[in-house]
Amino acid sequence: MFLCKLSEKMDNTKGIWIKNRRFFITFVCLNEQGVIKYKQYMARKRKEPIVLENVTITDVAAEGKALARVDDMVVFVPYVVPGDVVDLQVKRKKHHYCEAVAIRFHKYAECRAVPFCEHFGVCGGCKWQCLPYEAQLRYKQQQVVDNLTRIGKVNLPEVMPILGSRQTRHYRNKLEFGFCNKRWLTAEEIASGKEYEHMDAVGFHTVGSFDKILPIEKCWLMDDVNNRVRNALRDYGYEHGLTFYDQREHTGLLRNMMIRNSNTGGLMLLIQFCINDEKENRQAMELMQYTADTFPEITSLLYVNNRKFNDTIGDQEVVVFKGDDHIFLEMEGLKFKVGPKSFYQTNTEQAYELYKVARRFAGLTGEELVYDLYTGTGTIANFVARGARKVIGIEYVPEAIEDAKVNSQINGIENTLFYAGDMKDMLNRSFIEEHGRPDVIITDPPRAGMHQDVIDVLLFAAPQRIVYVSCNPATQARDLALLDEAYRVTAVQPVDMFPHTQHVENVVLLERRS
Repeated sequence: MFLCKLSEKMDNTKGIWIKNRRFFITFVCLNEQGVIKYKQYMARKRKEPIVLENVTITDVAAEGKALARVDDMVVFVPYVVPGDVVDLQVKRKKHHYCEAVAIRFHKYAECRAVPFCEHFGVCGGCKWQCLPYEAQLRYKQQQVVDNLTRIGKVNLPEVMPILGSRQTRHYRNKLEFGFCNKRWLTAEEIASGKEYEHMDAVGFHTVGSFDKILPIEKCWLMDDVNNRVRNALRDYGYEHGLTFYDQREHTGLLRNMMIRNSNTGGLMLLIQFCINDEKENRQAMELMQYTADTFPEITSLLYVNNRKFNDTIGDQEVVVFKGDDHIFLEMEGLKFKVGPKSFYQTNTEQAYELYKVARRFAGLTGEELVYDLYTGTGTIANFVARGARKVIGIEYVPEAIEDAKVNSQINGIENTLFYAGDMKDMLNRSFIEEHGRPDVIITDPPRAGMHQDVIDVLLFAAPQRIVYVSCNPATQARDLALLDEAYRVTAVQPVDMFPHTQHVENVVLLERRS
């Protein structure tokens, strides 16, 4: 009787799974003759969750997590601070460590700060909001020391005190948000059983889920303009029935937005669409016009039709809808042109502090030939050019190099040269023989650090000083170990560019051994 009723609803190509006993699952389908076929499988027995009770959090670990020790097991836990006493539910267990989440607080640490963002604990972007800023700086300083000593294993001078950020909120000049037709639901929202009018969302991708977006109502990382623009585009999409992007099917008109602001008054907005027909093109242009009318303060309104399987726009045509194709940022009287594809440090004020450290470490007298590797839009190159004889910048992104050349022109700087190309291919022995051996090399690589080929060329070039700016002290430490035979570390200066996160910038001065 049960199977007969079931057969009326079945799709003979897909079938259905039925859990009809505690430990058995049955797969039921129709064969070509319409006869019901089924097969029974042993179901995996559901394990009871492991709960660790009354655990005291003792320290801060990598990736923004804290740690505790239970017997011989190290436990990594997010969103807690040293001194918290909690019950933990283990989510992932290995031989000597496990990962867990706090499910109950017995006692809050005296040093604990009250998170200011409503999305804390779910978003994952500012994991250290529960730590007072002074404690954040202390742990970042220790992170630099630990990486350079344990990974680099090089002799160090005394590490200088970290330079904290004057602004700990609204400090970013760039944010990106994704549109998605599958909003992330928190455990509480799922448990409530509430049905939501819109499953479309705009916000940040959640950790470990590429096809869902956590809706963001208010983000504190940038001036409030980011919230007004983002929420307005979201509401317009709801009201006009625009489709939000589906990461699995690669369909949906609204895909991504990037907003950049400037200390000179400029405001850039770039919207990524996925336009597949004339109707979607018309909807996209109507949205662009709405945005231009609603936010006249936007000085650079751009869009991209990105039909690829990823959100990168390096190979995409950027179309100017209104205004300029760039904004300007200012530093120490210098203006820097920044386009939608350009790299520029996202904390404007701290970028100035970072570059002052790099310039001081370079020790320029006006007679030096300087190579600036991974130059981006030439910010460091142009920043130090007035103290050098000549500066040569190398960068992978051609558009950024064009901006670097413009930055030299608009600032009246005539002693710079810029080249576009992959660093490991561009920077070779013939390049050095053509342009001359540098007296100083300033390098600011991506998080992965420098390629072995680049390090080999640095050793061949044999500059007197290398200033290594890094956003990842772990890969920096690895590279320092490779340079240690020819260079000694003589100065270390951490700089906090990203308050409320575990990330830290570090500047190291290396001087050639005699």
